[in-house]
Amino acid sequence: MITRIREVRKARGMTLDDVARACVPPTTAQTVGRLETGMRTVSIGWLNRIAAALGVDAGDLVDHPDRSDLEVVATLTHHGAAAPRSPLRIVPPRNARGQMAITVSASLGDYRAGDAIWCERLEPADFGRAMNRDVLVPRPAGRFLFGRLIGRDGGKLHLLPPGAGGRQSVVADPPWVAVAVTLIRSL
Repeated sequence: MITRIREVRKARGMTLDDVARACVPPTTAQTVGRLETGMRTVSIGWLNRIAAALGVDAGDLVDHPDRSDLEVVATLTHHGAAAPRSPLRIVPPRNARGQMAITVSASLGDYRAGDAIWCERLEPADFGRAMNRDVLVPRPAGRFLFGRLIGRDGGKLHLLPPGAGGRQSVVADPPWVAVAVTLIRSL
């Protein structure tokens, strides 16, 4: 089976060791390398483990004609635009289980009208993963609070709004938060 493990791994900016450690259960970088190069047969089980470690669907790791990947034709650096040193492709973002979205109707802070913010839902035990990141927090009566999570004090979360000059808000014991993970912006 021809796989695209190396392409997707490089597009995600991960090393062999990163992928090996992200596998459940963890494996070795050497094993991942052998799976990439075809030195070891890729079973469905391995395909699913590697896909989960890379945060993609298993189908994204198999070459097929209906693929919707984007060819990378240039890379922007501080020297300007340049052709990539080797062929690169980007796997477009896909929603995953537990993700939700926020639409932006008026520019605020770093966000512009028309943006979509994809968020990953976190349970209270994982709130630490959202520190210094933008989060959506549910409040009573169907309301929400959005801002940068700057602190935790027991069950209280401290947030700064995205716009300048806003006051810190405190929310006590929210059932979940949704941390911003992907910004979709049309130009």
